[in-house]
Amino acid sequence: QKRKTCRKFLAERLITMAMVMKFLRYVRPTLLALSVASSNALSMPAASVIDAHLHVWATAEEASAKFPYAGPDQTPPPELQNRASPAALLEQMDDAGVDGALIVQPINHKFDHSYVASAMKQHPDMFKGMLLHDPSLSPESAVERLEELVLTGFVGVRFNPYLWPEGSLMSEDSGCGLAVYKRCGELKVPVGVMCFKGLGLHIDDILALISKSPETVLILDHLAFCALNDEGDVAFEQLLSLAKHPNVYVKVSALFRNTGDVDVFPYDKVKSKRFDPLMEAYGANRLMMGSDFPFVLETEQAYKGAVTTVRSWVSEGSDRDAVMGGTAEILFGKWKS
Repeated sequence: QKRKTCRKFLAERLITMAMVMKFLRYVRPTLLALSVASSNALSMPAASVIDAHLHVWATAEEASAKFPYAGPDQTPPPELQNRASPAALLEQMDDAGVDGALIVQPINHKFDHSYVASAMKQHPDMFKGMLLHDPSLSPESAVERLEELVLTGFVGVRFNPYLWPEGSLMSEDSGCGLAVYKRCGELKVPVGVMCFKGLGLHIDDILALISKSPETVLILDHLAFCALNDEGDVAFEQLLSLAKHPNVYVKVSALFRNTGDVDVFPYDKVKSKRFDPLMEAYGANRLMMGSDFPFVLETEQAYKGAVTTVRSWVSEGSDRDAVMGGTAEILFGKWKS
């Protein structure tokens, strides 16, 4: 009797084990996939948040001791003069969860890049630099200066068209602007253009640059200064038309400069009338967030508000990752932080 009971028990165990093995054959691939996905989720680092447009300049004390301003007319506004040091910026970035920043050479130091270079040297994991092109140089000297600064770590060039002599264009065939622009295409160094007085004034010049060196990446700062007014609406249609050129990118930066008289923080109208159409025309992979520190400190919610506002405009996922840092890292290289 005991032997029969033992055989029955073993038979039942074998049947149970067979059923378990059959079940595992079906679910094992799913369990393995879930395990791998879980492991990847735990090991994948969070996407970097990069501020793609801001400035630093010397405090009054630093300017007196080592890093002078370009002239009396280039002294920063008193309320911001001592609030734009790298140390002050890092505090703001830490509070807002920003991992790295692209420092655009400020007009206050004009073509003396030593202050920004010093900041980059002190904080190489946090800062990259965008140099300011000097239109007074010969084409040969301008290209040489570009190459020197690129070798010191600068990863972009800013064209300020208002620094060109009146009547001159960035795209002139014999000019230093075009020579530098073409060399930037060869070096894979993006060029940012500041259309402070409106895109419409510079659209033909920009189109000429694009046609003469289509391999150069061209970035339009601050939503191309398309303010929420009639003139800005016309310019914005021009900005949308530039989306057909794959080398054109746009900085979603200095939102407060584009409100006209009809919008305030948190810039709902800027979102609906500027950002949303840009997302449709350019896609997230050609847009990048920027604060315009330290000027943003004088706006509601200041630096952190600028960062969180743009973050809130894009649903969580790859599009948000691109706008908040991914696009900048594709163009300017990875930040080590």
